[in-house]
Amino acid sequence: MRRLSPLDHLIAQADAFVKVVSGHARSTGRPSPGGEDAEALLDDQERLLSSRLMRVNHAGEIAAQGLYQGQMVTARNPAIREQLDQASREEGDHLHWCARRVHQLGGHTSLLGPFWYMGSFGMGALAGLTGDAYSLGFIDETERQVERHLDRHLERLPKHDSVSARILEQMKQDEIEHGAHAMAMGGKPPPWPVRRLLMPVTAAVMTRTAYWI
Repeated sequence: MRRLSPLDHLIAQADAFVKVVSGHARSTGRPSPGGEDAEALLDDQERLLSSRLMRVNHAGEIAAQGLYQGQMVTARNPAIREQLDQASREEGDHLHWCARRVHQLGGHTSLLGPFWYMGSFGMGALAGLTGDAYSLGFIDETERQVERHLDRHLERLPKHDSVSARILEQMKQDEIEHGAHAMAMGGKPPPWPVRRLLMPVTAAVMTRTAYWI
């Protein structure tokens, strides 16, 4: 197999970026757990709330793609790179599910998608440069924070929006598994300032902005 040059890697990353922000991210092709029913039981205010919450989750999945791609670029161990790639494809499912749900609800995805991707790519690459163990630990901590975020959104969703709820529940289960796999491969928790300051603040900026834009 031909050894990839820096130019090859650059082209691959540019291709991944274009696919994600254009709505064609790689995925495993799993059908949406929300099913085919768009659900017509929501009034206008409930539909607006659900669309905004799902837009936030879609933005988070764009960020997840950036994180995984950044970590894959700097991963040292091929087995870890392969695991990151598989997790990225599963997150790609989430991306497609959320986009579809946002559009079913009459909303639009965040206009700042390229920004979420590039910022997260940089964070992922930096995490990878600290070593595979801390990079894996970064995944676990990210997924733990996402799990708590999804719980909050499940509480905020209108009670009749079972379609969105089913999507978020499956996403939550996948995030738990991704974190567990990362730690099983030798992950180490990132430093306290990263876990308790940098990551929560960054996530708060993204979620609050994506809710409106």
